Amino acid sequence: MERSLPAPPSRPTVVVVGSINVDQVISVERLPLPGETLIGSSLTLLPGGKGANQAVAAARRGAATLLIGAVGDDAHAAAALTVLTSSDVDVSRVDVVVAPTGLAVINVSVDAENTIVVVPGANGTVDDAAVERHADVLADAAVVVLQGEIPASGIERAARLAGGRILLNLAPVIRVDPAVLRAADPLVVNEHEGALALQQLRPDRPVPVDHAEIVDALRTEGIPSVIMTRGAAGVIVADGSGVHVLPSPRVDAVDTSGAGDAFVGALGASLATGASLVEAARDAVRVGAFAVTGVGTQSSYPSLEDELPSVPASAQADADAAANADADANADAERGEAAS
Repeated sequence: MERSLPAPPSRPTVVVVGSINVDQVISVERLPLPGETLIGSSLTLLPGGKGANQAVAAARRGAATLLIGAVGDDAHAAAALTVLTSSDVDVSRVDVVVAPTGLAVINVSVDAENTIVVVPGANGTVDDAAVERHADVLADAAVVVLQGEIPASGIERAARLAGGRILLNLAPVIRVDPAVLRAADPLVVNEHEGALALQQLRPDRPVPVDHAEIVDALRTEGIPSVIMTRGAAGVIVADGSGVHVLPSPRVDAVDTSGAGDAFVGALGASLATGASLVEAARDAVRVGAFAVTGVGTQSSYPSLEDELPSVPASAQADADAAANADADANADAERGEAAS
């Protein structure tokens, strides 16, 4: 560690341990073929990284938020931190190290397809030793938010030092100690990530295809609560109170990048106030829907003053009916297996 960035002192209720990147977005007519050179139409540098995105989302939803992470000693560091500081995220625990700031090179075609290459850079230094230096704020936080863009040892150390609730967004999916997965309350995954997380917990058994069955299996493996995000279809929330299907508001999407991070950050902010998991997820779904109506990631996240899109009562009724139908079908299948 070379030095730390100053910030006003605060007592955070949400501590995010995660990545900080600069996203280099290149617009192209189409994606290049292997070995092909194309001319891009524009180049934009935007702040990104799942840790930074989630910290901005939490802070904009009213949580006193602190970010633990690292940037490099290069020109990209200032760009990576711009929206964090303007959103009042405490960056005093962001280390400046002798390494490049994390970089994501993103090619985006006119039909919205993309290719992404991520160079972790300074994010690769956020290991167990780096996280250990921030044990005090981890112990005091109401919610500790973790993702998969830093070394596994950093995630595992943060989970062990957390004094409050652990919100683990296993994205991207990396292998972590099963005890960390079972400490997540909640574990937040999409369909693909949920299947891979379950595979880590029970490598010798087949993984279900049905989303609800994956969620149920993760709970059976000892995870206190699970949220599966499903894009425009909303989320499945499972905890001790049961399984809840929460639809997403219908909006005209402009840019879906970073919507999942908006959801996770907002979820952490609500949980830190004492909201139930279902209440927090219901608000976070609306935050994620708001985010896709703007361009970019952090700049599209709503504050408490912004009006969030709402979910029609009919949409919730339809989701409840579909969930009940699935439950009845699964129960019939189980009875059939027992009878045979």
